Amino acid sequence: MPAEMEKCEKNMSAEVTKKYDANSISILEGLEAVRKRPGMYIGSVSTKGLNHLIYEIVDNSVDEHLAGYCNEITVTLEKDGTAIIKDNGRGIPVGINEKAGIPAVEVVFTILHAGGKFGDGGYKISGGLHGVGASVVNALSEWLEVNIRVDGKVYNQRYERGKVMYPLKEVGTCRKNDTGTTVQFKPDAEIFEKTYFKADAIKSRLHETAYLNPNLKIVFINKRFSEEETVEFHEPDGIKEYVKDLNNGKDALTDVIYFKRERDGIEIETAFQFVDEFQENILGFCNNIYTQEGGTHLTGFKTKFTTVINQYARELGILKDKDNNFTGSDVRNGMTAVIAIKHPDPRFEGQTKTKLDNPDAGKVAGELTGEELVLYFDKNLETLKQVIACAEKSAKIRKAEEKAKTNLLVKQKFSIDSNGKLATCESRKPEECEVFIVEGDSAGGSAKMARNRKTQAIMPIRGKILNVEKASMDKVLANAEIKTMINAFGCGFSEGYGNDFDISKLRYNKIIIMTDADVDGAHIDTLLLTFFYRFMPELITHGHVYIAMPPLYKVVPKKGEGEYLYDDKALEKYRKTHTGFTLQRYKGLGEMDADQLWETTLNPETRILKQVEIEDGFMASEVTSMLMGNDVPPRRKFIHDHAHDAEIDV
Repeated sequence: MPAEMEKCEKNMSAEVTKKYDANSISILEGLEAVRKRPGMYIGSVSTKGLNHLIYEIVDNSVDEHLAGYCNEITVTLEKDGTAIIKDNGRGIPVGINEKAGIPAVEVVFTILHAGGKFGDGGYKISGGLHGVGASVVNALSEWLEVNIRVDGKVYNQRYERGKVMYPLKEVGTCRKNDTGTTVQFKPDAEIFEKTYFKADAIKSRLHETAYLNPNLKIVFINKRFSEEETVEFHEPDGIKEYVKDLNNGKDALTDVIYFKRERDGIEIETAFQFVDEFQENILGFCNNIYTQEGGTHLTGFKTKFTTVINQYARELGILKDKDNNFTGSDVRNGMTAVIAIKHPDPRFEGQTKTKLDNPDAGKVAGELTGEELVLYFDKNLETLKQVIACAEKSAKIRKAEEKAKTNLLVKQKFSIDSNGKLATCESRKPEECEVFIVEGDSAGGSAKMARNRKTQAIMPIRGKILNVEKASMDKVLANAEIKTMINAFGCGFSEGYGNDFDISKLRYNKIIIMTDADVDGAHIDTLLLTFFYRFMPELITHGHVYIAMPPLYKVVPKKGEGEYLYDDKALEKYRKTHTGFTLQRYKGLGEMDADQLWETTLNPETRILKQVEIEDGFMASEVTSMLMGNDVPPRRKFIHDHAHDAEIDV
């Protein structure tokens, strides 16, 4: 084992940690109503929320690593549907917590907002997004067992649906230097829609964690039938390797540029590289949390990067006195970057509480970025020229577009769009307005008749829009359907094209994609989401993009009222309890009359919507490039590997 992976000595300095014992565990409030409102604590009860249970326990182990006491975590998916997370940290304290009068481990697993990350406890830097961790996992599990190895002894306690089954007990011995915590739990089928963990998402999250913690090894073991595998994630080169992997298969124009600095107790670590592509891909993290909505750390980095490149461009005579500065979008043209910050007291805001809000983070990020860029570019002039060349290419295309289409993206009147097909709503209050992007003229016509004219706008699109992953910027901006959407949304497009993107100007709180429930409809969904993800990602990260779920069937029994069924599983379930009914299958939205469309898909009281989210920045970018780009072999392999997941439309 390499020296840097050796477990850190126990004599950690007071700066990193004070004393980690039973009384380091602070208690803020009791565990209440987690089972009644699980979405408040883990986001949802879908597969995403299910996987989040594993992440909460893993994050606790990562906190031990950040404190210097853990260098290996093992995550195992067992055949019986349970998950096991094992680390070699110090082990959760087993002594009696003075305030609670019970063992500290019991406090951690039974009291909400209790742990070493609160108050003045054992951790200087802590991950876990919500700070609810172990207790919420316990509350949402059919059962959970914890084993703690500490001081040569093994302790055990079991819980069922959050309740203690027996007091903490000593169950064995171990080597004195074998310390750590093992948690095994079975998700509660009464809570979750599905209790089958999604292995690909878990592996991607664990790999991301390994990139952000280069001295940490994470082992993933899947023992489930036909999925058996063992994967080890250890990335000694950290985020430098992360950037290289993000750019895998792309033509690199520069080496990976890297720096890591600390100031005022805030650490910033940055790696970036330029590739021959007309887009940027910047991922931000704070204390290992993916800040999908950005925040002050990214703003500080971007602002300073733009300033520095413009200064160099003028010093080198590339920008003349009469020339305008490059825009931020220009200087980041082709950039892939990972910015990871460690902050002792992070504050998060935004739709998904993943936007960093600390002003000092932006200040430190900007200052250190400015200093490090000057140090690097002064010594690497050719790299600097290559970066400026990317900016020049972006500016040239942007100016050509501005000249050729002066009014292409000029803000339009509220009721007008570029091809006149948008049926707007009467309200001017964005928070109550929504726009439906509808496939086809016939469905668009039905939707226009069925809608609530006060708050619902309808935008019909003709067929499949442009695949922006394969298209140049001029083709993107020349596409009629894309122009319609840009003008309708009212919040601009990218930077430097006459109407910079500004999420605060969005006219609709909900942008709802409404297509047929078939393969063609799914393809249109994908093309639209690719456009949003690449050119208006804030629409997704701020929670404004949804997919409508029209029914697949209508069943009418001989007696009683008919009902709508949304998938084949619902039909199968209906058939078990009903005989002698009329079945109608909807092949497209155009087959529904206005009343049916309102009742099933438009009415906020009865419709089903799926909100589009980005949980994993690396996986989202990788899969988008793979499935929508020009490189065929990786796409073929992905389809082959995931063929068993496909839903076949016959």
